[in-house]
Amino acid sequence: MINPTKDDRSAARKQLDEQIASEPPLAPPNLPVGAVGLPLEAHLRSARRPVAVAGIVENGLVRPLDPAVHLPEHARVIIVATEAT
Repeated sequence: MINPTKDDRSAARKQLDEQIASEPPLAPPNLPVGAVGLPLEAHLRSARRPVAVAGIVENGLVRPLDPAVHLPEHARVIIVATEAT
């Protein structure tokens, strides 16, 4: 059995919670007939795998040294730098 706990919310937070609870539920999305649903995990997994390539950073831009390597736009990269001599 769950014991009720003391309500420590502020008056403003209680009012906001009541306002949110009183709003009508959202309508279901307009999906085409025959649309197949996917589990949430399918949307969270990234199809891309990490790749390590040699490159240099010039003016904040990462440039791979191998011209055959193409990074997708807005790709996330990890920069490993050596000490400048």
